[in-house]
Amino acid sequence: MGAQKKSGARVSEDPDELVRIPLQAILLADSFTTKFRPITLERPKVLLPLVNVPMINYTLTWLESAGVEEVFVFCCSHSKQVINYLEKSEWLSQPNFTVTTIESQNSVSAGDALRVIYERNVIQGDFVLISGDTVSNMSLTQALLEHKERRKKDNNAVMTMVIKRSKPNPAIHQSRLGTDELFMAIDPNTKQLVYYEDRADQSRGTLQLDKSLLVDNPSLSLHHDKQDCYIDICSPEVLSLFTDNFDYQHLRRHFVKGLLLDDIMGYKIFVHEIHSDYAARIDNFRSYDTVSKDIIHRWTYPLVPDVMNFGHTVTKLERQGMYRALEISQSQSAVIGPFTVIGSGTKIGNNSKILNSVIGEGCKIGSNVIIEGCYIWDNIIIEDGCKLQHAIVCDGVIIKSGAVLEPGVILSFKVVVGPEFVVPAYSKVSLFQQPIEEDSDEELEYADSTSVIGSQVDKSDVEIASKVLETNFSPASQLGVGGAGHVWSTCEGGLEEEWRHSVAPIPKDKIQEAIKTMEDDMEFAPDDIFLPPSGELKPNSNDSDDDDHEDSRDDSYYFEKEVEATFLRAVHENIQESHLILEINSLKLSYNKETSDCAGALFYAMMKYALDIPHSSSDGLLQNVQGVFTKWKKALTSYLNGNDEQIEVILKFEEMCLESAKEFAPLFTTILHHLYNDDFVEENAILSWEDEKKEADEADKVFVKQAQKFIQWLKEAPEEDEDDEE
Repeated sequence: MGAQKKSGARVSEDPDELVRIPLQAILLADSFTTKFRPITLERPKVLLPLVNVPMINYTLTWLESAGVEEVFVFCCSHSKQVINYLEKSEWLSQPNFTVTTIESQNSVSAGDALRVIYERNVIQGDFVLISGDTVSNMSLTQALLEHKERRKKDNNAVMTMVIKRSKPNPAIHQSRLGTDELFMAIDPNTKQLVYYEDRADQSRGTLQLDKSLLVDNPSLSLHHDKQDCYIDICSPEVLSLFTDNFDYQHLRRHFVKGLLLDDIMGYKIFVHEIHSDYAARIDNFRSYDTVSKDIIHRWTYPLVPDVMNFGHTVTKLERQGMYRALEISQSQSAVIGPFTVIGSGTKIGNNSKILNSVIGEGCKIGSNVIIEGCYIWDNIIIEDGCKLQHAIVCDGVIIKSGAVLEPGVILSFKVVVGPEFVVPAYSKVSLFQQPIEEDSDEELEYADSTSVIGSQVDKSDVEIASKVLETNFSPASQLGVGGAGHVWSTCEGGLEEEWRHSVAPIPKDKIQEAIKTMEDDMEFAPDDIFLPPSGELKPNSNDSDDDDHEDSRDDSYYFEKEVEATFLRAVHENIQESHLILEINSLKLSYNKETSDCAGALFYAMMKYALDIPHSSSDGLLQNVQGVFTKWKKALTSYLNGNDEQIEVILKFEEMCLESAKEFAPLFTTILHHLYNDDFVEENAILSWEDEKKEADEADKVFVKQAQKFIQWLKEAPEEDEDDEE
C-alpha cells in the first residue's frame, strides 16, 4: 500500500541505550464536530465514503506509506462501529504496521482523548498526531528530520505543524476547503510559529498584533495565505501538557494558542511547509466536496480511485477522468460526463445524465434522471425523471419519480422523498428529529458524542431507523406523499453558514454582495486599515524597495496560478461564465491587480488548458484552441475592453510561445488571426503591438516578423474598403 519511500523508525538519542523506537501515530477517529450532522448521528465521520472509500482508509494508507509503524486509533462516539470495521478490514493484519484501538466513551474533546492516551503510557517517543478525516500523500522524512534536529538544540521545540500555501477567497474570507481565513506570523529564519488566528475581524479585514512580536523577533513573516493541514509531529511532552492543563480541549484554539501566549514555560511550535505534496482535512461539507474533486483529478496520487481498491472492487480509469467499476449496467442512451465515478453493481437507465458526480455501489438510477455535482452513496434508488444538483445522498435513500433536490441538500440514511417533491436548497433531512439543543462548535470543537441521541450511536442503522419510526416519525411527512424524514430547521443566521459550508457552489449573489462590500471598504477606509500582502515584516529594513519589488513578482506569479486554478475548476465543474468572472474579480481585488493582469492570466489559463487537451497534430491543437475560446469567450472578453488589455494578451501569447508552450510557436499568426476574427483583439491593438516592437532586440521580433503578412493585410484593408465604397 506504500505511496512513497518510508521514513523509517528512529533510534533512541541516548548513546547508552541504542533502542530502536518505532515511528508512532495517534489517529483521532472522532472528528468531534457537529458540522456533519445529521449524518454523523448514525455513522462515524471516518467511515463515511470519500469517493467510495471510507475516509479512515486514506489516512491509514498514508501513515503506512510514510513509514509509521504503529498507529493508535482513538474511538469515542460510534466506537463499536469503528472497531468492528477495522477488525473486518485488512488493517489489523498488515506486516510491519500495527493498528491498535483505544476506546473511551467519556471523552468529548481532543484534549480528553490525548489525556487518556497519556494514561495508557503507549507513546515511546516523537509521534504523528492526525485525525481520521485527513488525506495526504506527503513524505514525512524531511519534516521528521527538521523536528529531530530542532529537538537536539532546544528541548522546548515540542511540535511541528504541517502547512501549505492556499490563498483564501478574498471576498468571503474563507479557503477553498470552506475553513476560516487563517492568519499566521512565522519567523522566516527559524520557521517558529509566533501567532495563529483563524477568527479575525472579518467585517473590516483588520488584525491586531502585539508590538512585542516585532520586538522579540528581528524579522517576522505575516501570512494569510496558508492552510493548516492538521498534521502535527509532536514530542511526548505534548501529551503531558494536555494532562497538566485540563483547560486544553481544542488542539488549535486552546493548545496551540496557549503555548504561543505562555511566556513562562517557553515551549515552541514550528512549521513545515509542503509545496508539491497534498494534505487536507475534511472539516465540513465544502471540504468534503473539494477533497473529493482533488482525488478524482489525481492531485492525491497514489490515493486515487483506481489504486485504492479496498473491498476487492476493481475501478478502471477511462478517458476524461471517468472512473468505472467493472460490474455496472448502463443504458446506451445514458450519458456519463468527465470526472465522474461509478461504483460496482450500479444500474443507469435510458437518457439519464450523470455529470461531475460520485455514484456508489448497488444504486438503481431510472430513466431521464439528471445528476450533477452530487455524491450518491450505496444502495440508493432514484426513480425516473428526478433531478439532483450538488447534493449528498446517504445509503438506502429512495427518491421517487419526478422529485428534485436543489443545491446543497443533505439526505441522511434511509430517507424517502415523495414523487414530484422539491427539497429546498441547503435542506438537511434525517429520519431523526432535530435535537432540541444543538452542540456548538464554539463550545466544543469535538462534540458528536454529547447529544441526547449520542447514547444510540452504536446501534445498527436498522435499529435506529426502527426506533425513530416508532417514536419520532409522524404520518404527515415533510417530504411529500409516501415520504419519510424530518427537514431540520436552520437557526437564526444559519443560512449563511449553510452556503459557506455546502457542497454546492457559492451563490452568485453572495459573491457579488461580498465584492461590493469589499470595494466599499477599500474606498472609504484609511490607507493603513487593511492587511499588507503576506510576506516578511522587518522593523528596521533598508531594502524596502527591493522587498516590494520581490513581493510584487511573487504576487504576480501566485495571482496567475490562482486564476488558472479558478478557470480549471470552472471547466471541470461546469461553472457558469458569470460565476467565473466574479471569482476572478475577487482575486483582482485581493491582489490589487489591473484589468490587463486579469486578461493576461485568464488568456494563459485558457491556452494552457487547450494545450493539455490530447491532440495528435497542429490542426488538432488549433481545434482545441478554437473550442476553448468559443466556450469561454464571454469571460475573456469581459477583460478586453481597451487597447492595453488586448496588447497584454498578445504579449502573454508571445511569452508562452517562447518559453512555456513552444508548441504554439508555429501557429502564432494563425491563432492571432483567429483572435482578431472573433473580436478578442482589435486592429489597433495588433498595430500598437507591432509599433512597440520597432525598437526591440531582434530576438524579440520573431513573432512580429512571422505575422508581417497578416499585419500588412490589416494596414491595407481599410484602404480597400474605402476604394470599394467609391
